[in-house]
Amino acid sequence: MQNMTRFLIKRILWLIPVLLGVYVLVFSVLYLCPGDPATFVLGTDATQEELDAFRHEYGLDQTYIVRLVNSMKATFLDFDFGKSYITGGSVGDQLKVRLPYTLLISYIGIALAVLIGIPLGIIAATNQNTWKDSLAILVSLFATSMPSFWFALILVMYFGLKLRILPTIGVESWKGYIIPCVATAIGGAAGIARQTRSSMLEVIRQDYIVTARAKGQKEFKVIGYHGLKNALIPVITIVGSNMAALVGNSLICENIFSIPGIGAYLISGVNRRDFPVVLGCVVVLCLIFSLTMLVLDIIYAVVDPRLRSIH
Repeated sequence: MQNMTRFLIKRILWLIPVLLGVYVLVFSVLYLCPGDPATFVLGTDATQEELDAFRHEYGLDQTYIVRLVNSMKATFLDFDFGKSYITGGSVGDQLKVRLPYTLLISYIGIALAVLIGIPLGIIAATNQNTWKDSLAILVSLFATSMPSFWFALILVMYFGLKLRILPTIGVESWKGYIIPCVATAIGGAAGIARQTRSSMLEVIRQDYIVTARAKGQKEFKVIGYHGLKNALIPVITIVGSNMAALVGNSLICENIFSIPGIGAYLISGVNRRDFPVVLGCVVVLCLIFSLTMLVLDIIYAVVDPRLRSIH
C-alpha cells in the first residue's frame, strides 16, 4: 500500500513540470509568431489610438517576461484563461461548454479501440496461420493505413447520405456521436490488435499456459485469465502511445462534423490568431492527456506490482 501511494504521489507531482513546460513552450511560440494580433483583429483601417488601446487592454504592449508571468499566474492560480481577442468573452467559459464534447468523443473512441482491438488480437493469436488470423491481420493493416478523416467521410456517405440512418453533422442526439467515435477508434484499434496478437503469441507458448491446459482448465479461462493478464503490459503501452493520436483524431472529427468541441475552438483560434484561445485549448488538452497517462500508469502498477517498487 505504501509503494502504491508513493507511486501515485510521484506521478501526480510529475504533472506540474509537464504542464508548466508545455505552457511556456506554447506561449513562446505564439509570442514569436510574426504579425500583430491587434492589426489582424481590428483591421488595417484601425487608427493608431485604437491599436494602442487594444494592445494595452490585452497586455500586448508588455515585455515577454511580464506577459508570461502574468499569464501563468492567471491560468494556474486564478484558473483564468483570459479573454478572446475576437469576441471579448471568457475563454474559460467556452472551454467549460466545449470540453464535454471532446471528452465524450475521445474516451468513447479509446474505449472502442480497446474493445475492438484486444478481442481481434486474441482471435488472431489463438488461430495462428488460419484464415481468421489472416483476416485479422488484413483488417488491421487496412485500418492502420486509412486516415481517420477519410474513413469518417466514407461512413458519412454510406450511413448518412445513402442509408440516411445516421446524422451527417452535429450531435443533436446520441446518434450523432456514432460516426465520429468509430472514425476516431479505427486506427487505434488496429494498433492494439497487432500488439495483442504479438503479446498473446509469446504468452501462450509459456510453460504455465501448458500446465493450465494440462490441469483441464477451460480454454476460455486459460486465455482470458492466465494468458491475457500476462500479455497486457505491452498492450497498455501501445494504448498509451496511441492516446495522442486518438485525441488528435477526435479533434479532426469535430471539424468534419461541426461538433462544438475544443478541437473546433482551437482551429478557429489558430486561423484568427486568437492567442488566448489557442493557449487555453492546448493547456486543457495537455491536462487531459497527462491525466489519461496517469490512469494508464496506475493500471500498469495494478497489472504488474513490480513497477510500484521500481518507481
